[in-house]
Amino acid sequence: MPGTTLPPFPTDVPTHPLLIIDFELIKAGDRVEIDRLWEAATTIGFWYLKNHDADKEVNVMFDMGAETMALPLEEKMKFERGGEGQSCGYKYAGSSAVGPSGQADHVEFITVSKDDVLAFPRVVHRTYPVPTTAAMTTALVPFVRKGLDVNYTVLRIFNEKLDLPEGTLERLHDLEEYSGSEARVIRSPPMPGKATADRATLGAHTDFGSLSFLHNRLGGLQVLPPGHTEWSYVKPIPGHAVCNIGDGLSIFSGGILHSNLHRVVPPPGAQGDYERYSVVFFTRPGNSKVLRALVEGSPLIAEAVKQHPEENFETGSTAEEWLARRVKYQHISNRKGPETWALSQGTEHAPTAS
Repeated sequence: MPGTTLPPFPTDVPTHPLLIIDFELIKAGDRVEIDRLWEAATTIGFWYLKNHDADKEVNVMFDMGAETMALPLEEKMKFERGGEGQSCGYKYAGSSAVGPSGQADHVEFITVSKDDVLAFPRVVHRTYPVPTTAAMTTALVPFVRKGLDVNYTVLRIFNEKLDLPEGTLERLHDLEEYSGSEARVIRSPPMPGKATADRATLGAHTDFGSLSFLHNRLGGLQVLPPGHTEWSYVKPIPGHAVCNIGDGLSIFSGGILHSNLHRVVPPPGAQGDYERYSVVFFTRPGNSKVLRALVEGSPLIAEAVKQHPEENFETGSTAEEWLARRVKYQHISNRKGPETWALSQGTEHAPTAS
């Protein structure tokens, strides 16, 4: 729980090393650090980010999440997001499948739309539980603005690296357009012991949008790097965010930017005795933007698409439709069989992994 003294991450579990990127350096235009970011984004699609200056905002978000999760389930269910594909709202534990078998997940979370945050007190999409609403100006607005600063800095760097016309990626993520961008606090219950160590609490997936800005205090996040057959933990490092590429940027870039498969399992070792919280901000394209490779704007992207004719970079789907489909068909109420899980998939190259 936020504020609790937590045991250290164990040293006897497999971890995957990620590059540590300095946000202050990339924001200042340091070419060496920008090249290191590009290396991470085009290989595994994950990296640590230090010097992001968001620790204060993140801590307040953890507190808001804990207060919201402490509400009675009956109260939280008044804000449940339902099974029609809406992402923002409350999600109860067990409401989503973690794989084609239909096994239910173990996480609950509160998700708040960027549009509702920036328009507050006007309601754009929906209302939220009292502790969440009460923390709009003290927690959500500052955190969302930090997340936007970080992710739009990265978008501008990728725009240049992809040799796209200036401002292309920013226009696809236009702040003035409603989108699926959102802040989320995730909670999973204590799951001690080796019997549950490999049980996914959140199933294997690629992220639904473009960029994720994630903060963990306990282990549990795992990645399946390209070419690997075994999952590896991403060790949480205090003061460091974990950032990653989602489907949107992978498709826009013709696969140059890598949207990697990941999942969440119980924290390893003694950390499994504690409830696990995460705080994340997702940047997603504007609702009307069609997810397709930007071949006309970049020779690099055109060549990447040409090199991978087996990939579908013409989805025919808007960002809004992509998000709604993925959320809807993970909801347990819509399950008809393994084919339902298949309908929830994004750019995953190993869609049966769980």
